[in-house]
Amino acid sequence: MSAVALLVTAVLTGCGAISGSTARESPTAAAPTAATSPAATPKVGPPVAGPPETGSPKHGAPGAGSTTQGRSEAGADTGAPAPLGGLGPRTLALIPEKTRQAVVVTGTGRDANRSEAVLYRRTASGWKAGTPWPARNALNGWTDDHRVGDLRSPIGVFTLSDAGGLLPDPGTLLPYDESSGFAIGGTGFMGEPLAGSFDYVIAIDYNRVPGTSPLDRTRPLGADRGGGIWLHVDHQGPTQGCVSLEEPHMRQLLRALDPAQHPVIVMGDAGSLSR
Repeated sequence: MSAVALLVTAVLTGCGAISGSTARESPTAAAPTAATSPAATPKVGPPVAGPPETGSPKHGAPGAGSTTQGRSEAGADTGAPAPLGGLGPRTLALIPEKTRQAVVVTGTGRDANRSEAVLYRRTASGWKAGTPWPARNALNGWTDDHRVGDLRSPIGVFTLSDAGGLLPDPGTLLPYDESSGFAIGGTGFMGEPLAGSFDYVIAIDYNRVPGTSPLDRTRPLGADRGGGIWLHVDHQGPTQGCVSLEEPHMRQLLRALDPAQHPVIVMGDAGSLSR
């Protein structure tokens, strides 16, 4: 890829803040409201997720035991209650007791940009897993200490509070900001077009102020810690820090997430999440 192309890609990624045809990893948000955010606190257990990447992010939290329309689409139970995604004791301890929905994104390796996402809901008898979805993360893999430009997705447990996108609200219970600010152009790391990446996004509460549009650039931890980390539509290539899902799965997730269930995302490589 040419130096110019790489520069354009860097500007377009960092999914959090987008303006016109560019998306950038915005480093100015309010204090993170993740269940736990390793980037914001001493390293105890897995760190919290970080800012967005290339492509358009989407966010939403799956609903547990909710009757909202479409809630069963995302993560229909696949079997009896099971341990939560192979998570270790330190990671599990970061999930709030009140949380009833957890999107677990497990990377195939510390330096890999392929992963798998599963929506779990907590029942009286334990956690139940939904259908696994293919996912992508940052180009260089994962990190416990996300920084602007490292091209790694933050590891940790983060709350999911707000959503938005270029397209109309697909029926989510999360606050949804439909805006032309989610438009994006250019190409990604593999030369793939980024258009449509932010048709739907869910803000991951890493270094941002919950209760605001995913486009808000306030960064409580400071600009160097990045921001704008989202769940968004897959553009067939690695991201700058976000997690991407195929569009149908983004829509399903948006319709499934329920703020009343206090949804979180648990993200990282398998080794780190097993701590």
